[in-house]
Amino acid sequence: MKTKLFMILAVLSMGSMSRTHAQSEVECHLKADLVSNYIWRGFDLGHVSLQPELSVGWQGLSLAAWGSVGLSDKDDPREIDLTLSYETGGLSVGIIDYWNDENGNRYFNYKKDETWHTFEGFVCYDFGPVSASWQTFFAGNDYQEDDGKRAYSSYFELSAPFRLATCDWDATVGLVPWKSYYYETSGFSLTNLSLRATKDIQITNSFSLPLFGQLIANPASQHFYFVFGFTLKAL
Repeated sequence: MKTKLFMILAVLSMGSMSRTHAQSEVECHLKADLVSNYIWRGFDLGHVSLQPELSVGWQGLSLAAWGSVGLSDKDDPREIDLTLSYETGGLSVGIIDYWNDENGNRYFNYKKDETWHTFEGFVCYDFGPVSASWQTFFAGNDYQEDDGKRAYSSYFELSAPFRLATCDWDATVGLVPWKSYYYETSGFSLTNLSLRATKDIQITNSFSLPLFGQLIANPASQHFYFVFGFTLKAL
């Protein structure tokens, strides 16, 4: 499986709740992104895609579902990711279950060496000007190709948000620290250099449309992408 977290912050934001929102009432969020390309951690996973997201949070604990379906290429696999996370202060920890239907994979197949689910643990800390995150696959379909042993494929990312010229920006640096068949790396590799700009377009007094553009470079694979999209928010 080669699946989704643009983005580690995108995955964390599915269920992330700040200290000011960690209240006693349950919070629900529903939105969908339409993107020109599906790029994840510097890797090309699909063409024009619709990516819905639903999350429920309570006192820092959240459960989120995220999906992706290709709209322009019938061969793009569908993806469903489930995230259970907890946030306190600037610290976020959680587990993500990644799955796609590539090659007709069955969702409820969890057998060793057969499942296409991949389970990842993550920890993220927001320092204010910069946030840092670490993700490691600990179960599921993540093995070394040569010996079949678990690879514990990992990814580290630094992200810095800032405001410039009426837009919200985010600069990201991501890397794979060691050999991974999942990421197709032979060792330490810089896989994700990105710069994203987002601007809310006011449509009516009560409705705005966030538009975003993102430049993404993967030095390890020598690929470069430009992604455009917008977000529709229902809740």
